[in-house]
Amino acid sequence: MTAHENAAPVVSLREIVKSYRRGNQVVPVLAGISFDIADGEFLALMGPSGSGKSTLLNLIAAIDRPDSGSIRVAGTDIGSMGEAQLADWRARHVGFIFQFYNLMPVLSALANVELPLLLTGLSRGERRRRAELALSMVGLADRVEHFPSELSGGQQQRVAIARALVTDPTLIVADEPTGDLDRDSAAEILALMSQLNRQLGKTIVMVTHDQRAAAHAHAIMHLDKGELSMREEVPSAS
Repeated sequence: MTAHENAAPVVSLREIVKSYRRGNQVVPVLAGISFDIADGEFLALMGPSGSGKSTLLNLIAAIDRPDSGSIRVAGTDIGSMGEAQLADWRARHVGFIFQFYNLMPVLSALANVELPLLLTGLSRGERRRRAELALSMVGLADRVEHFPSELSGGQQQRVAIARALVTDPTLIVADEPTGDLDRDSAAEILALMSQLNRQLGKTIVMVTHDQRAAAHAHAIMHLDKGELSMREEVPSAS
């Protein structure tokens, strides 16, 4: 039994319902979902297109709100917050990794990683120090002044991971983080995410359609038609 299996939940979802309106039609997306994510767990969310996995990720990351139900992250009921309070909470507690990196093309790698720190009260020197440390942690200490156009896809995703780490967030959410990468680059990024999970104890929730990517997680949560169909524990590589 691994340590994360005994850890208290860092995320708790209870009876989450979510739907969207399309014209006059209400389209149900999530139907009464409840589960916990342990502190330090690496969880993969899988399911067919339209199953609700990206919606679920956005709710966990406080990008969106459920129609009903409760979400607690690190003991905080995020549904009770106003928009300004929620934005501040999200900036401090959630690191984001996207499929297409979402880097600013006119900024260097260092400046891209610094961006989340602009919302803090840190000095310019401290922001730079933390950004340099984050880039070093993902193996890009020699690329701090390079622009996204000067980096490979895998290197750009490493910059995005450094940006997600730089605030030392409670939770890292990743939406198809290897979907735009070739197989070798994808393997490197997944190995890096696993390393950050093991060595830093970061809780990671990853949406993926790739079984090879999901195999890096501790567990796989399968969604189908807005409901949890199965939770699958992933055997340890060790």
